[in-house]
Amino acid sequence: MTQVRKAVIPVAGFGTRLLPISKAIPKEMVPVVDRPLIQHVVEEALAAGINEIILVTRTGKSAIEDHFDAHFELEHSLADKGKDALLETLSAIAPPKLKITSVRQANAKGLGHAIHCAAHLLDDGEPFAVILPDVLVKPQVGSQECDLGSMVERWDAQGASQIMVEAVAQEEVYRYGIVDCDEPKAGESADMRGVVEKPKPEQAPSRLSVIGRYVLPYRIMELLADQPPGAGNEIQLTDAIDRLMQEGQTVQAFRMHGRTFDCGHIEGWLQANTTLAREAGFDI
Repeated sequence: MTQVRKAVIPVAGFGTRLLPISKAIPKEMVPVVDRPLIQHVVEEALAAGINEIILVTRTGKSAIEDHFDAHFELEHSLADKGKDALLETLSAIAPPKLKITSVRQANAKGLGHAIHCAAHLLDDGEPFAVILPDVLVKPQVGSQECDLGSMVERWDAQGASQIMVEAVAQEEVYRYGIVDCDEPKAGESADMRGVVEKPKPEQAPSRLSVIGRYVLPYRIMELLADQPPGAGNEIQLTDAIDRLMQEGQTVQAFRMHGRTFDCGHIEGWLQANTTLAREAGFDI
């Protein structure tokens, strides 16, 4: 079974829910405690054993790529002044094993279209992860368990696609992709029967929402190549996943064990900063 070594991270969105903060700053560069949101997400990928990151980006997002690039003048200045701790902090942003590639999404046609923009950067038959950077996934307090890493392990062992889910209130299901499956326990997976994008509450097959972490086979890229627009007149990744199941391939819902923070809107971003800052020992 081919192991998962690459993750596609779409960063081409406008970040309208974070305006006016995101007017001139990419939303992925908005800080959560002591580092930008995108760094938290890349660190999560590294913890899961994924060291090749493909950023699907657009004009005006170069700050994201710059963040992971070397800054020789700054590093030289810190070294001359003996600020070794800060120098180590900079070095940790992009460890030697991390490889980052960028590709442009010329037109905003939905998440499925953004993912497909990275198809040519995968080998034929190569599985990959998808990480949506709006949502931070953090372990429970006192735990080091990496949910994405558990999903990768399940792919490596079984070859079954993994979709991370968590339960939401019934009245909130219209905001998410909702899976149809027998409800698994935290840290476990269950075979999915289907997935519906933003259903009406009375039509939702469950309360288990897709929260932005996927481990998928290369076949998804082939399906996205001719995927017709769906909800919102956009090319939806969930529609391609549904087609994958219709072909008879096993797709499992992995119920997360950790915590999520939706940093795509002000309230969730503030909650992430407050909660994680206190846990890091900051007096706020």
